Amino acid sequence: MRKLNQLIVFLLIGSVMSLTSCSSDDDGGSSGNAASGTLSAKVDGASYQSLEISSSATIANSGSAQTLLIIATNSDGKAFSFNIFNYEGVGTYMIDGDVLTGVNVASYSETDVNLSNPQASTTELWQAPYENLSVGSISISEETDTKILGTFEFTCKNLNGDNSVKNITDGSFNLEKQVQ
Repeated sequence: MRKLNQLIVFLLIGSVMSLTSCSSDDDGGSSGNAASGTLSAKVDGASYQSLEISSSATIANSGSAQTLLIIATNSDGKAFSFNIFNYEGVGTYMIDGDVLTGVNVASYSETDVNLSNPQASTTELWQAPYENLSVGSISISEETDTKILGTFEFTCKNLNGDNSVKNITDGSFNLEKQVQ
């Protein structure tokens, strides 16, 4: 009887440990909270939301490798762009200067349109990576035939302007997928 009780205790402990160690997230993490067809984030703490009509995810097949391109803009002239080289689906991709794995690139831009003189409009661009630093990541949590969902965070620098740095946090996307 004592051995049966010990066996039951071990089975209960094993069950509890296996249930608590399981996670619903895979390598791609959570899917975030972006509305369908959009990308959302915080830029230095300020909320950003793209428009569904101007947001997309495209997988480009180029020989043996795939590239994921994400573009998202809003009506305020603010935009995000991601290029993930050697894209392999669900997983986390570092935004760093590692040329061995293919340099994944993220950028954030702000365009100030001058309606009285459109030629005087200006665009500032913050890029990542910079100075070969690991500055963030993009995680693909789900990919279907028609959608790509995931999260991101990174730091980017205005390399051609004032060298200012922007912190991009709480980023997520839920975008229609195209394959070319």
